[in-house]
Amino acid sequence: MTLIPPYGGQLVNLIVDESQRAELMALATHLPSIQLSPRALCDLELLATGAFSPLDRFMGRADYLRVLAEMRLADGTLFPIPITLPVDARDVHLDRQVVLRDARNNPLAIMWIEEAYPWDLTEEAQAVLGTTDSRHPLIPEMMRWGNTYISGRIQVLNLPKAYDFIELRRTPAQTRQALAALGHANVVAFQTRNPLHRAHEELTKRAAASVGGSLLIHPVVGMTKPGDVDHYSRVRIYKALVENYYDRRSTLLSLLPLAMRMAGPREALWHAIIRRNYGATHFIVGRDHAGPGKDSHGRPFYGPYDAQALVRQYADEIGVQMIPFQELVYLADRDEYVEADRAPAGARVISISGTQVRDEFLAKGRPLPEWFTRRETAEILASTFPPRHKQGFCVWFTGLSGAGKSTVAEALVAMLMERGRQVTLLDGDVVRTHLSKGLGFSREDRDTNILRIGFVAGEVVRHNGIAVCAAISPYRATRDAVRRMIEEIGEGRFIEVFVDTPIEVCEQRDAKGMYARARRGEIKGFTGVDDPYEPPIAPEVTLDTVNESPERCAGRIIAYLARAGFLLG
Repeated sequence: MTLIPPYGGQLVNLIVDESQRAELMALATHLPSIQLSPRALCDLELLATGAFSPLDRFMGRADYLRVLAEMRLADGTLFPIPITLPVDARDVHLDRQVVLRDARNNPLAIMWIEEAYPWDLTEEAQAVLGTTDSRHPLIPEMMRWGNTYISGRIQVLNLPKAYDFIELRRTPAQTRQALAALGHANVVAFQTRNPLHRAHEELTKRAAASVGGSLLIHPVVGMTKPGDVDHYSRVRIYKALVENYYDRRSTLLSLLPLAMRMAGPREALWHAIIRRNYGATHFIVGRDHAGPGKDSHGRPFYGPYDAQALVRQYADEIGVQMIPFQELVYLADRDEYVEADRAPAGARVISISGTQVRDEFLAKGRPLPEWFTRRETAEILASTFPPRHKQGFCVWFTGLSGAGKSTVAEALVAMLMERGRQVTLLDGDVVRTHLSKGLGFSREDRDTNILRIGFVAGEVVRHNGIAVCAAISPYRATRDAVRRMIEEIGEGRFIEVFVDTPIEVCEQRDAKGMYARARRGEIKGFTGVDDPYEPPIAPEVTLDTVNESPERCAGRIIAYLARAGFLLG
């Protein structure tokens, strides 16, 4: 049978055939190169295989500007998310070919640079994300992008190499072929970046039944929200559920190597367009779909039903109907799930939130109840997530020079080791002697230093150790970038400690006379004197080292860690 045509009428295919490949591979050895970021790798793959149809390249200026302003390409086609390739201006030479390579220098594509244009972070972030708040996970990343976008014809030599779940990695054309074999004209696609529990299972089955169609379970295995469950664990869960609890005659599990933007409503509309290219006629949109959580002031970035409203508004134009994710509740006495608004009056309703799953069950080593999740899911999650008191975390001290960061950090390390935890102390001055030797004190070098510390801290946390970091780290966006690194491992594992000591006190404590030299102009770019310090907006802990001893300050951090479940007793 034939499924609905792709968005724009046909699937783009940028992959060269074998007769061209050998010649182009030889050419690639003589061309200059651009190394792609993980995000650009995902975008290139989906461009190459037609998932972003009708796009056939990274966007040129005309497409880009109209997408920002109107969610449309230059020709009027609805497309809500800019697909761009940022580079440094010095890497750009118009009307020349370059090789696009992965992190291991493998050649992926040859691109003819036909356009190069500057972009503005504030303008793009405000238009696409609706915010410039650095707590949005994409903002710190965007700050590290090159200052120029390039566009031009692309010939793809090789897709990015994946070694996991090969049988589930299907291109749009392959997915369409597999769906056609299931024999239903209607296809409901389900986007997910989280483990599936019983409520999700019920919802997806009912959605497919409501349209008399097939179900495409289409999880994202590219870049998702920091702190999400890793895709290896998630896909193991999806496989177990599809094999044991879904009708294989009408269900297809396939993976999507998408780099999410966490752009809320615009992203939901984009997801629907992508799923049409994979053969879907219907798309499930959840509450706060593609939302990144809360901003620096504790408010959600997007309204809970904004995404559903936007997809519904454009459903006819894109050819994909929106199915809202209905809230399901469990009726304990009847052992079944029903829509929340259909629960009988007085019925015993039980529910568990995602926060409770993480904090009340997994973090405490308690088994998830069978009414909530399948045994296979519970076992995989339990093996992936040790109890909270065995997890790694990062305590990040920030404050002016002389605020007392290192002194309190040393006290904290001793108290943690007394409790039997393994701790790595990354002190700013010591790091500059070893890890960051040779860096200066320009803003770029300071950011590099902080990001290096963050990378090392992340590796410590990833292996369930404790990283205690004490560095001035004056710039808020860079600290937020480190937060994002750590919380990619696990939400809540980055604890920002603001040592809020007045600069006058810091100067009085300055035995080396650095402040005095900066005041006399002998040192340039000194934080707090002629270079800004940007205090945290919402740190987990704020310390007063003027009125409290180092021991008391460290004790306050210990108390926070105990409340958060990282320490027992």
